[in-house]
Amino acid sequence: MTPEVAVLEVRLHGRRIGAITNLPGDRNHFTFDEAYVTDADRPVLSLSFRDTFGGLITEVPPTQTRLPPFFANLLPEGALRDYLAARAGVDRARDFFLLAVLGKDLPGALEVEPAGDWIRLGEDPEVADSAAEGYRGSADALRFSLAGLQLKFSAIQEARGGLTIPTQGVGGNWIVKLPSPAFAAVPENEFAMLTLAGRIGIEVPAIALVRVADVGNLPPMLNLAGESALSIRRFDRLADGTRVHIEDFAQVFGVYPERKYERASYLNIARVLWTVAGEEAIAEFLRRLVFNTLIGNGDMHLKNWSIIYPDWRTPRLAPAYDFVSTVAYLPNERLALGFGGSRDFAEMTYERFERFAVKAGLPAVLTRRTVRETVDRFRQVWRGSGDVPMDEAVREAIERHLGRMLLWTEA
Repeated sequence: MTPEVAVLEVRLHGRRIGAITNLPGDRNHFTFDEAYVTDADRPVLSLSFRDTFGGLITEVPPTQTRLPPFFANLLPEGALRDYLAARAGVDRARDFFLLAVLGKDLPGALEVEPAGDWIRLGEDPEVADSAAEGYRGSADALRFSLAGLQLKFSAIQEARGGLTIPTQGVGGNWIVKLPSPAFAAVPENEFAMLTLAGRIGIEVPAIALVRVADVGNLPPMLNLAGESALSIRRFDRLADGTRVHIEDFAQVFGVYPERKYERASYLNIARVLWTVAGEEAIAEFLRRLVFNTLIGNGDMHLKNWSIIYPDWRTPRLAPAYDFVSTVAYLPNERLALGFGGSRDFAEMTYERFERFAVKAGLPAVLTRRTVRETVDRFRQVWRGSGDVPMDEAVREAIERHLGRMLLWTEA
């Protein structure tokens, strides 16, 4: 029997713009709809589909088992991927079917859903049937996707102030990030770092520490090693539920999630931001880079920087997220991406920032002023941070880290 092909419709801001077809042999092929291609006012899907002249790249190479990088980066990683795939009865390795399950609540304004009532007939009927049943038969599957490794769920804030995980995982305006079984007090760490970032002028979403016990509908089998969770207001959702499109820099550069530490540098990010978003975005980028250098965050990889499209077309730097002092857990931590040929925190000096500006084509005066102002603001905020709930071990780790930083001691 000739296997049937399965098709996923791709919608942006509620409008169909293309389709992903799963062909025999688990080959996946994405194509844009002609109406989207010819629309001069089309909303932006991704900078990765833009050529050097600003035109739309319409030829997307087919992929095997994986989806093209832009779509693969919509899916969760690690433990969260394992959990959601098992919950839905989907083979975790087959991106197409996992996206079919999670496609109603993806990051940004993108929605993906099966075209028609299909069941995939493939070379492995048992797996294919499992995938199909996982999509159509699991009424309680948590159908949402928030990319990343830390366990996090889309949540609805209730009138009484608590947080509940939607049964179907769709429609939440908040992210609940749960405690880590490997590292102590990660939600508290991130809450403190985002609070400090906000105080020095970095754009951060609304956040709150909540008791895990007050979060409703949590899956009972999760291995949670802490009492607190971090609640973050989703910046890709407006108060009325309207979706705002975003993409992370792994998507921008067409990099698969597992290569998020190695296929680009901070220089590459800076050049894109300067080209597409200008001076305001670059100043904010530099503030965040300096801040995360000072707190010792070695996890600012490509997926922890995002672009947002509030008007559907004009890119700007999205609000900050995933700010954690990782040196509190890994004392020998280094930068997630290269900076001027180095990943050593101690080599992040004023002189290196100036050389970075030259290579990236950034205004030297803007770079110099922003870096120095950020260090000065951080110094003031850090001295007055006694009211910020922070584990003493985290505070001491940051103090030790600062003592090794020329960016800090030379100011």
